[in-house]
Amino acid sequence: MKVLLLTAATGAGHIKAANAVEEYIRENTGWDVRTVDCLKAVGRLLDKTVCDSYLFMAKKAPMLFGRLYKRTNRQNVISSLVPKLSGLFSNMLYPSIEGYGPDVIITTHPFATEMVADLKQDGLVKAPLICVITDYGAHRAYIAQEVDSYVVASDDMIPELQEFGVPLEKICPFGIPVHGVFFDPQDQKMLLRQLNLDPDLPTLLFMAGSFGVSGIIKLYRDLAATPVKMQIIVITGRNQKLFEAFEKEIAATPAIPTRLIYFTDEVEKYMHAADLLVTKPGGLTVSEALACNLPMAVFDAIPGPEDDNARFLKTHDMCVHLEKGSDFAQEISQLLQEKKRLRAMRENCAGFDKSQSIPNILILIQKLVSAAQKPGERA
Repeated sequence: MKVLLLTAATGAGHIKAANAVEEYIRENTGWDVRTVDCLKAVGRLLDKTVCDSYLFMAKKAPMLFGRLYKRTNRQNVISSLVPKLSGLFSNMLYPSIEGYGPDVIITTHPFATEMVADLKQDGLVKAPLICVITDYGAHRAYIAQEVDSYVVASDDMIPELQEFGVPLEKICPFGIPVHGVFFDPQDQKMLLRQLNLDPDLPTLLFMAGSFGVSGIIKLYRDLAATPVKMQIIVITGRNQKLFEAFEKEIAATPAIPTRLIYFTDEVEKYMHAADLLVTKPGGLTVSEALACNLPMAVFDAIPGPEDDNARFLKTHDMCVHLEKGSDFAQEISQLLQEKKRLRAMRENCAGFDKSQSIPNILILIQKLVSAAQKPGERA
């Protein structure tokens, strides 16, 4: 069995979902699996143009991004724009597909989905196509008649996809794929001791790498000024400017125990150690936190997909959504004191169990490949 995963680096979530599936396949099957960045495969210019444009709008012009997201979600816009773009680039992607000869293709990005659908429509690709939607709301850019199955975050997305014309039998609410380590139970108190933190203090985790420096530093400073006892873990990712700003702020605020992390490939450890996560509601970050049964305080959402993610969490009481103009520090510190409410939110996260997402995707692969084979062929 050959499995081709097609993704793109407009945000880390699409890549991380593909990597989680690839890792599971390598560790649990004898299948051949390969991940390809579809934009890089088409060409460096396209990759740089699309990724740079996304980053600019997401960070510098989020309201513009939100308007574009909504506009392209209308039937008349997406139906005319996306096929024109995919028609230009799908043939440039084709050599990467044809050279590998996959039995099944899994896409975790709408551009990849549309390009493969275009090739299937032209009869150049025969392999079944599985589209993984990496947010908690759907967008028309993912939708194509040639997609054989959609893997989505939750049952909540079924009516939305049906409104887009997707047959019910094509919708699989398995959950967004995340690495298995996030589902492994951990001893919270032991983890806190290993981090030289107090196992009896409420623990706040900041996933801060994508925040602006001034805003997140102010939130930290305001939290430190509250009378509520807490301790904080801050992960800045590769944001050197933010890391240095936190170093200075932590040195000036010794009253609040803080563990500062620059970059880590053990995010799950810090999630399992925390009582509450403060984060932007990206689809994969949300899914990883839910796998760790970790409630969230989400803010600074990118209009469009992250708004959808925040809305889903709030609907199911798995987060507090910190709106602009609200007293962030007051709301967070109050929630840390409301142990009963925080425990209920954690139980809601635990009830949203998508630990079988990738095993279910493998079963789906076998089903689709088997249905697509001619008599006498085998995977």
